[in-house]
Amino acid sequence: MTSDSDDRRSTDDHGHDIIDPLFVGIVTVSSSRAAKDDPDDPGGDTIQDCFEAEDHVVRERLLVRDDYSAIRTAVRSLVARRDIDVVCTTGGTGVTVDDVSPEATASLFERELPGFGERFRSLSWDEVGTRAIASRATAGIAVDTPVFCLPGSQSACETACTELIVPEAPHLAGLATRHRTGTTDRTLAEYQGE
Repeated sequence: MTSDSDDRRSTDDHGHDIIDPLFVGIVTVSSSRAAKDDPDDPGGDTIQDCFEAEDHVVRERLLVRDDYSAIRTAVRSLVARRDIDVVCTTGGTGVTVDDVSPEATASLFERELPGFGERFRSLSWDEVGTRAIASRATAGIAVDTPVFCLPGSQSACETACTELIVPEAPHLAGLATRHRTGTTDRTLAEYQGE
């Protein structure tokens, strides 16, 4: 069977590969929220709202504590899925000892996207001034999937999503998976049967 992203693949006005609509995974990183039975999730909700406003589909939302292994495992589980085109994490990008989201996600990157963090901090400067230097927001490609690591605040998530991620993610997902176009996903048993 071919990947369902092939059905959503096209090119934009400039001939660049895009996937639209995107299927999105969101990981909220917060020990305090993870300890609650029914936690609120303003950062995750904002990311979801931004993607859905442009007709993309959120396929999975996960909530994990501020822990390197928990974050890495959650992100890895999402990028391994062929039905997830982009992953966003929210929370854990500051400078406290338990802010390890950038390290946990970056450990999965095959290629970094340094322009994202640079531009995000520039945009944040206009909103929060010198506090923008405390953000360690980052992005990269992991298992052919764009991954964005965002702060936990609603404002930061909205700025990152509306100004940078949602407009560019269809193109990034298209480029990152272009080498898979027209290929067939097979089970191990099907592969071994050849």
